[in-house]
Amino acid sequence: MLEVLTGTGLAASAGLNAYIPLLTMGLLARYTSVIDLPGGWQWLGNGWVIAILAVLLVVEVVADKVPVVDHVNDVVQTVVRPTAGGLAFGAGSSSETVTVSDPGSFFSSNEWVPVVTGVLIALGVHLLKSAARPVINATTAGVGAPVASTAEDATSVVMSVVAIILPVLVLAFLLGLVVFLFWFLRRRSDRRRERQAARAAGFRV
Repeated sequence: MLEVLTGTGLAASAGLNAYIPLLTMGLLARYTSVIDLPGGWQWLGNGWVIAILAVLLVVEVVADKVPVVDHVNDVVQTVVRPTAGGLAFGAGSSSETVTVSDPGSFFSSNEWVPVVTGVLIALGVHLLKSAARPVINATTAGVGAPVASTAEDATSVVMSVVAIILPVLVLAFLLGLVVFLFWFLRRRSDRRRERQAARAAGFRV
């Protein structure tokens, strides 16, 4: 169960920012004993991989905070974030962390399952983020873009660390995500009705 939560938290984090969970795992594996990556994922702790992820993270952080550019970035990240989510789930769910001492044979007979699971989780979070951002930009004249992006990055960092150190708290994040989804869908429905009412009133005049 803890392996599932670790993988889920890292994949969800990748849906917000593709590089933060991968970089977090790489840094913690290379410089601490908090996480022990399995053989097939040791490359995440390689110095060159960490450096490349850091550069990509800087580009992502800057691009995601500029209105219009953030939309283009989200389109590109539709492929990148789910891919990162699959890698993060695959590495995190089969790793040995300070919380999980015996990952056992989690998904051992179907090694592709955790990767696909991570892809789907990250894609879902990414689509929600991509749908919410235009609404935020439109209602704040673009001012809300850097604020929302900073909040997403911070959430991604916290979620990545929590997923590795205390994965049970991932449940709280998932609950919050469901609540936000319901709120967002209701808000979009209300705005649609308001526009239709305004349009109808204009026709009557």
